[in-house]
Amino acid sequence: MTTGTEMSEQPRSRRQTRAAILTHLLQSGGSFRPPLAKAVRLSEASLSRILFDLKAEGLIEEIRRPAPYVGGPTGLVSLDGTVALAGLELTSQHLSVGVGGLAGELHYSERVPLPKRMTSESVGRVFREALTLLREWTRRRRISLAQIGVTIPGLGRLSVSGNPIIPCDVERIGQMFGELCTDVPVAFTNSVVAHATFHRCRTHNYPFSDAHLFVFVGQGVAGTWMDDPNEGDALEPVELGHMVFEPGGPRCRCGHHGCVEAYTSLPALAALLGTTEAELLQLGSEWVTTIPLTSRTRRQLRQRLFRLGLAIGNTLNVKPCRGVVVSGWPSLLAEDDRKAIIDGIDACLLGGRTLARVSLAFVPPSNGNDPQAALAFAAFCLTRSGGMPAASTEAA
Repeated sequence: MTTGTEMSEQPRSRRQTRAAILTHLLQSGGSFRPPLAKAVRLSEASLSRILFDLKAEGLIEEIRRPAPYVGGPTGLVSLDGTVALAGLELTSQHLSVGVGGLAGELHYSERVPLPKRMTSESVGRVFREALTLLREWTRRRRISLAQIGVTIPGLGRLSVSGNPIIPCDVERIGQMFGELCTDVPVAFTNSVVAHATFHRCRTHNYPFSDAHLFVFVGQGVAGTWMDDPNEGDALEPVELGHMVFEPGGPRCRCGHHGCVEAYTSLPALAALLGTTEAELLQLGSEWVTTIPLTSRTRRQLRQRLFRLGLAIGNTLNVKPCRGVVVSGWPSLLAEDDRKAIIDGIDACLLGGRTLARVSLAFVPPSNGNDPQAALAFAAFCLTRSGGMPAASTEAA
């Protein structure tokens, strides 16, 4: 891993420096100038020059706040609340579209149901309907969008036109954005990346600031590698949920049988509890106290969580990592139940969790609040670009 000293010796382009500042503000929610300069490794004089430009472009604002200590700074730097973003989040039931701000506030949202028989063409029509709603809403209010983020389950597993989870032609959908949302930057990503971004940017006291594995357990099960933000903050999906443990097991939505997702996804949990996925989503975190668990159900639940742990441990064997964050319904369970995940990791991780020095943390579920994950991803894309158009000329 590159140290801070080594990083400081490497020249950064203007885009990279602006991106470091904006991304830090996105993840911290705001900062006074001295700690901000330290976090992004700039002198206060250099920081002031860049902040002047970012203010003039309407990307940041500085509000007077009580000094954190006697004689300390009084100007709190934060992202400008007037910047508008759009997010489109595809789930197994609907396509959610919304407009929000850099701080996570939601100004508008709409859900367009998916057809019972899904094809690339029918899903494409749903995207066109959602984009038309988005264009009409922003036009009526004369709102200019700075960035659009689009999240699609399973994106990247095969190709942009052959998604095995929800059929959609990403290339054709991208052309729709060019027609209906002219000149607005658009970025597509796998759903797990968006949820990871949401938690990293919106979860108070997020457990890790350096490289780690984020695992999302919702309608699907997947992970993504989260790198140190000082090293570029790359987000690389890993489909650990489609690790096959039992070829003759239950059918997974990917078409295989016995995937860990077929045992631990939200639909699989609903079937185990004798309810529906819709009811679980409606109950939210209350299902753990509303739905009674028999001793047999609890035993089966722990067996499934153990398999999830095996999948995580196997993933860490392939690519070692010191931290793991789990988000989704397992985070709602009591510690005794969640221990099954740790047992699964220990059962297959070389050296076990302790010797491998792997820390495990849980964060609340983020499914069911769409399009917040897509909006968080849009905010991340804007800040990582330094607020500069892709075609703009960079100055070192």
